[in-house]
Amino acid sequence: MHKIEREGYAYSFDPSACEECEGRCCRGESGYIWVNYPEMEAIADYLGMKLEDFAHSYVKKVKHRYSLREKILGENDYGCIFFDEKISRCTIYPVRPLQCRTFPFWEQFKNSEEEVEKECPGILRK
Repeated sequence: MHKIEREGYAYSFDPSACEECEGRCCRGESGYIWVNYPEMEAIADYLGMKLEDFAHSYVKKVKHRYSLREKILGENDYGCIFFDEKISRCTIYPVRPLQCRTFPFWEQFKNSEEEVEKECPGILRK
């Protein structure tokens, strides 16, 4: 088993669990998927779009920041606009934002293994 560890976290992550989880980190309660300008450029390029067209279609401004848009998947179930619920996969995985690349090692989960375990079946307590 290949596992990923981060200093300061009381758990590790088994990425092989992603195969069975159906994208729980990409869907759930409404929230924000923060994206910065270089990430928007990379995603637009990956999609073969002009940055302006990409931003108009897929990004919303939240105060002084930007977030990828969400789509409604069901009652109290939202997903990233780039989450394909038919195959339970991210359609921009190679260029996904930092927020997505660092999951499940988010500061909010650092001292809350129980909360992150609810979000991610790949959590392994040390």
